[in-house]
Amino acid sequence: MTRKLVSSGSPHEPKIGFSRAVRVDRYIAVAGTAPIAVGGGTACPGDVYGQTLRCIEIVGKALAEAGASLNDVVRTRIMLTDINRWRDAARAHGEVFGEIRPACTFVEVSGFIDATWLVEIEVDAVAP
Repeated sequence: MTRKLVSSGSPHEPKIGFSRAVRVDRYIAVAGTAPIAVGGGTACPGDVYGQTLRCIEIVGKALAEAGASLNDVVRTRIMLTDINRWRDAARAHGEVFGEIRPACTFVEVSGFIDATWLVEIEVDAVAP
């Protein structure tokens, strides 16, 4: 059994004891992924659709570092602070995963570490 840890470079990873993604053999788990902007801060403030796309972009990068791609995703979990805005997240999810069609769950949460984050995404994938 081989294990590979993928880091986002966040200083919180060693403090908390987590990785952006973990690959064990062909299975890859990507941790809850927030809409962090390229230069820091929150991407697309107030925009669930834009934040969802940014989360998926970050997930795609982590998967690539683990030797997989978005095409290998078998499950997504979409966490929202306002479930009434699920359609915005679903539109972004559908644009990326419309042909891949992983198992998907939408849930409402009371909040995230940063109050400006409206969505976080977790994924599971099976690499080729």
